[in-house]
Amino acid sequence: MNLELDHVFILVKPEAKVADLLIAKGFEEGTRNIHPGQGTSNRRFFFSNGMLEFIWVRDAAEAENGAGRNLLFPERDTNSTASPFGVILRRKHSINLQPSKMPFNGWTYQPAYFTPPKAFHVGVNSTNTSEPLCIYFPFTLPKSSVNKGKINSSFAIGNVCIHIPSAERNEVLEAIEEADRLSIQYGKEHLMEMVLNDRSWGKVVDFRPEIPLIMYW
Repeated sequence: MNLELDHVFILVKPEAKVADLLIAKGFEEGTRNIHPGQGTSNRRFFFSNGMLEFIWVRDAAEAENGAGRNLLFPERDTNSTASPFGVILRRKHSINLQPSKMPFNGWTYQPAYFTPPKAFHVGVNSTNTSEPLCIYFPFTLPKSSVNKGKINSSFAIGNVCIHIPSAERNEVLEAIEEADRLSIQYGKEHLMEMVLNDRSWGKVVDFRPEIPLIMYW
């Protein structure tokens, strides 16, 4: 399948103070964003081929009533059994800006921060908060001007493994498993494992319980 991981996010508590734990390990933080109509904000860590994003509910009313209401961020934020993860996928090869066939069933999310017709395609499993949000961008994603070969550029994402408590598979999860640099483990507690540089540095940090994240580099 012509899919690869663009970036992942973890839903955390307001202001994402847990992101400071990565800074303490030597990772450099990029710029922050707010998401109008979605009621969320973020802190971001860019790598040479992707990004780790910490996202939080900035305005619950906007998140519940804005354009991003069907993403169910408030519900995920307040439910301890919900998946805090999201995966954003892109095409590996893009010849033009015309949308291609969607890789899984879903619905169109037109965020306020994208100019139509550019929009996200959200997996139909988004109503099941025990599973990660699965999002596909069928157009060429805008190149970030933040990294420019400087911020954490010596680190490349080799693989991100998302753990899901349920052992049940569905069409959306099976489709995203085909994407480069992404894998799914079933029947385990919510956890994200991120491998950088094929573990060549021999380092591992388990950020639990503050963040459901283990990083290897």
